[in-house]
Amino acid sequence: MLKKLKKKIMVFIILLSLSAVYPAAAMAQVHTVSNGDTIYLISRHYGIDQYALRYTNGLWSDYLYVGQKLVIPSKYSVKKGDTLSAIAAKFGTDYKKIKEINKLYSADMIYPGQQLYIPVAGGSTTPAYLQLQRSESIQVSRGGRVSMADFDALARIITAEADSESFETQVAVGAVVLNRVDSPDFPNTIRGVIYQVDETGRYQFEPVLNGWINNPPSETAKRAAIEALNGSDPSNGALYFFESWVTNTFLKSRPVSKIMDSFTFTY
Repeated sequence: MLKKLKKKIMVFIILLSLSAVYPAAAMAQVHTVSNGDTIYLISRHYGIDQYALRYTNGLWSDYLYVGQKLVIPSKYSVKKGDTLSAIAAKFGTDYKKIKEINKLYSADMIYPGQQLYIPVAGGSTTPAYLQLQRSESIQVSRGGRVSMADFDALARIITAEADSESFETQVAVGAVVLNRVDSPDFPNTIRGVIYQVDETGRYQFEPVLNGWINNPPSETAKRAAIEALNGSDPSNGALYFFESWVTNTFLKSRPVSKIMDSFTFTY
């Protein structure tokens, strides 16, 4: 019994020493999004700035989904003699990221007692759709690496089909394209699905037929495309969608998965 108590004390001492050396790791918290959560409510609950929460998690839209994991940024109290470079080295991050997350105009704008948010070490805070504009592809949770061409096509079909709909519906439209990629009944690439013409010469998406697909994607559609590529599917696995007033007998005969805004999603 005494040995167990000594072991627990030793573990506690080690944890305390680690928290002194690695305060960011010790203070890191993860919030699991539940029904009704918003950026505002989460930031208020933890007493943190909304921008810091967005920056830490790359949340450049207001869309959240139940079960989503959000890292709550750590805070650090500036000590006398601290510099941004020294603080960055202590937490294993870049001083420029500390400037960005705290919206500091200069590296000299710190003072003892000031509370600074510390970005996640090694984490990317650049929105994924902006990462794509700087490289040929990015890693996403659904489909592995996605090329700029595929991402652009997905964002453009979302814009052409659902630009006037809510953000969640736009994500659902993107998810339908990805659900088709995963289905053996459709082509196995994003562009293959979007530009598919069946054996009767019928286009799968009207904007490809009428040329609206060639219009540039909206910023909201880009974010919706990233949400879909990272696994969000408000359509509940649908393979089709159509405006609810459409009288197409084939579409109307399919099982309904969800109705969102003016769209009906079916299997």
